[in-house]
Formats: sequence, structure tokens, C-alpha cells
Amino acid sequence: MRYHETLYSEWGQNFEQGQTLFEAETGHQHLIIFDNPRFGHVMALDGVIQTTEADEFVYHEMMVHVPMNTHLNPKHILIIGGGDGGILREVLKHNSVESVTQVEIDRAVIDICVEYFPNHSKGAFNDPRLNLVINDGAAFIANNRKIFDIIITDSTDPIGPGEVLFESEFYRGCADALAKDGILVTQNGVPFMQGDEVTSTYRCWKPYFKTRSFYLTPVPTYVGGSMALGFASKSEIAKPSRAKLEKRAKGIRELRYYSPEVHLGAFGLPRFIQSLMVD
Repeated sequence: MRYHETLYSEWGQNFEQGQTLFEAETGHQHLIIFDNPRFGHVMALDGVIQTTEADEFVYHEMMVHVPMNTHLNPKHILIIGGGDGGILREVLKHNSVESVTQVEIDRAVIDICVEYFPNHSKGAFNDPRLNLVINDGAAFIANNRKIFDIIITDSTDPIGPGEVLFESEFYRGCADALAKDGILVTQNGVPFMQGDEVTSTYRCWKPYFKTRSFYLTPVPTYVGGSMALGFASKSEIAKPSRAKLEKRAKGIRELRYYSPEVHLGAFGLPRFIQSLMVD
């Protein structure tokens, strides 16, 4: 049996689908988890691959450690989405963190991932620094009054429940929720296939952020080339030195992808991606 991803109508990827471990309508989306001989457990939501046991570390380490190691002293963190627990796991590796608020729309995703992807969270949902909120991320931001040093938006693609997390009003709320030197990181798809996401996000950010940039990471099951991760701040964010990044990285346990060299190199954008960054 094969599982065919439906993200792109004209092209896609398929997986050898072994045992189906879980399948259900959660109330927000269709969720399936199956086993694959190369990637281990694989999860898809509404026909789109979300995470696998084999390659999750690339995405989660780069989503987290690039902003966390760029910021001088990240204490208060907001995660929008991230129900599989991988982002939370990596955030909590930083000793500077005093509190993490995580907003996930679908409690079922968390419970199912704790059971079928236990190494994603590694007990992170039990950490006393966590305030877990089951709510729509856009609604939370619209009513938020707290200030955060880092906001990480680990959303699905801009279809279904994730669509509102790519709109101008949401980004305005994120800007209001960030400290002056705070950093927002977002997932912005694979630019070769989803270049409009880069352009749209770059334009939406203009009224709210002085720093508007993207960095890249190659996640094998997010096919079509390297994935773009958005990087924004209300302040001008200087590129950290390699020496600083080396010092910070030494304090992070169990790194498998992130390194100071990868951090700095990830901001080197190909010309075709630079051409997408237009107002």
C-alpha cells in the first residue's frame, strides 16, 4: 500500500504505507499515523505530511536554535502550534528559559503524538515552565496581553485551520506580543513550490517589523527543495558572531543538525528566493 501526499496537485511524494497506527477525524482535521521502513512513524493531517520520526530533528532544531541563539537572553517563549512537542523539547534545552506558553488548537494532536511520537516531546509537556493553552492561535494572539522574547509559529500550511496564521492581522498581533528585541520565526513552505508564501509574508510584515528575512533548512519529507523559515523583529537584528554561537551551542544537549556554521550559512539565500522578497 502507498500513501500519496496531496499538497501539490501537479506533483507529489508517496510513502510505502505499512501498518496504520492511528486514523481519525479529530474535530479539526483528518489525522493518520502509519509506519514506513525508512522514516518510521509518519503523521499526516488532511493529506499533508507533518512529521516523521526520522527527520523531525532538522526542522525542530532549526526552528528553535536559530532565534534562541540569536537573542541575547530569551526567557519567555510563545509557541503557536507544535502539537507534536518537538519545538517545545528544543526550547526547553535552553537554561535561560523561564516560561513557555504553547497554544495548540487540537488537544487530540498532542495526546496522539505523546503516544505515537514519544521522542518528539521526551516528556516536555510535563515541564513546570509550560503553560499549555488549547485554543486557536490567531484568537489567542488577538486577546494576548503578555510580552514574549521569542514567538515560534509551527503551523500547518495556509489551508484549513492554519490559514489565519499567515494573515496580516495575526502578524500585527505577534508584533504587539514581542519585546522590542524579540524575534518571530515562522514556517513559510518550500519556496520552489510555494514561493507566494514568501512574498505574501514579506509584504505582510512590512508595517510591523524592521528585520524581515528568511533562512533555509532541507527537511527530506518537506519535498521540493529547502524549506523557508521566516525571521522577523521590530528591531534591527545583528548577525551573531561565530564565537557567540559556538559558546551558546555548547550548552545545548543532543544536537543532530544545528551548528554555528549551519546557523550562519542558512541565511545565504539563492537569487530566486531573494527575488520573491518584494514589497
